[in-house]
Amino acid sequence: MGSTGEGLGRRDLIKRSAALGLITVPTMGILSACASGGEETTKGPDKAPVTKENPFGVAKGGNLEVVVFKGGFGDDYAKAWEKAFDGKWGTSSSHTGTQEITGKLQPRFNGGNPPDVVDNAGAQKIKLDVLFKAGQLADLTPVLDAPSLDDPTRKVRDTLIPGTIEQGTQGGKFVALNYVYTVFGFWYSGKLFKEKGWTPPKTWDEFLAVCTKAKEAGIGGLAHQGKYPYYINVVIMDLIAKKGGLEAMKAIDNLEPNAFEGNAAALAAVEAVYEVVEKGLLMPGTNGLTHTESQTAWNQYKAAFIPSGSWLENEQLKQTPADFEMTFLPVPPLADSKLPFEAIRAGAGEPFIVPEKAANKAGGMEFIRSMLSREWSTVFAQQANSLSVVKDGVDPGVKLRPGTQSAVAALKAAGQDTFNFLYTEWYGEMDTAIQDASNELMAKRIQPKEWIKRCQAAVNKAAQDPNAKNNRRS
Repeated sequence: MGSTGEGLGRRDLIKRSAALGLITVPTMGILSACASGGEETTKGPDKAPVTKENPFGVAKGGNLEVVVFKGGFGDDYAKAWEKAFDGKWGTSSSHTGTQEITGKLQPRFNGGNPPDVVDNAGAQKIKLDVLFKAGQLADLTPVLDAPSLDDPTRKVRDTLIPGTIEQGTQGGKFVALNYVYTVFGFWYSGKLFKEKGWTPPKTWDEFLAVCTKAKEAGIGGLAHQGKYPYYINVVIMDLIAKKGGLEAMKAIDNLEPNAFEGNAAALAAVEAVYEVVEKGLLMPGTNGLTHTESQTAWNQYKAAFIPSGSWLENEQLKQTPADFEMTFLPVPPLADSKLPFEAIRAGAGEPFIVPEKAANKAGGMEFIRSMLSREWSTVFAQQANSLSVVKDGVDPGVKLRPGTQSAVAALKAAGQDTFNFLYTEWYGEMDTAIQDASNELMAKRIQPKEWIKRCQAAVNKAAQDPNAKNNRRS
């Protein structure tokens, strides 16, 4: 989801990443205000003739306003992009890097004067489904059908990693470019494991065994970002997908009446995570920590494992010892799981949008197209230590850090066994309700069966949304 900073991890990837709605935001206020239409937008620059080289008719000169979530990926990459864009188009870009996406932008969406490009990520992102229902998002399908900057004989859509378009689609329209290709799972210190003689686990029982050894050594087994239950949901949901297979995942995204209740895989998964709590294998105090606090304690060797997306390495650069050997680990499956250990949640996160009422909408669309060039994708890899959704999007010779290298290796090992949930983008209120239930579970205020009940209730409520019929996975 991607990642985060003071506000959260993407946790969003997504989402941050992303990826991912990590906290409750006042969605009704923006929904009603956006629906009212707001004020007249500021007049944008005159459009230039549409050509193959300029498919959106971007005018030379003018202004382009970019707002980026400044979290785990930082925002230096965006500044480099803006400089390149200004050099090509003669624009004057203005840049804002912030974690307060809702606080800074909700009034502007309401007033009809939003920025031209927004990285709508982090704990305080505006829920994408709310913006979509209010008619606030430009349809980015023309970007997909435009010529690729690297090879004009190919459309942009043909240069993207599979799943990118699906991830950014709301109600049948492509409205968000989830730019960062993120893998999700556990992370550990290669140095710590070597010193302790621990073998990275490949089954859930082996995972519990390492956590138990860690506890005996005076170290927490599992740290998690307690104030942002988005992260522990990565573990629970991955266990569901691995245990029950892709059908169990799709049942949740498709809001089936047995998505949680009556789903043996879901109950087994939540009971497995609750066992970590019951056996005292959590890092002490982790339930009350933010993502950065928990991750920093993990960097200090106070826990064996932590769940996160692959933005973690860049987010923790300053806190990670040079010899830490940050390493990615797929969530180890339960016994008799349908998906193998190597299977991982992987997909597009960090949603970039162009507001429908952007003053320089053509410039915003061209900016999105430029993001999908190898040149800009390589800049992102160098500045943010992460991969984009552009196939072969990094120039050969670009050196990646250990954690990113391990994530790339895990992707290669997974092959076709990758999966990704979409309910986090399609149903913001449902996502928040499931996170709230997980928060209660980890604090031992509810039991697994109550978690199942609450999650199914969230699914049933989302299913009543008339727009849900347009969000289906086959």
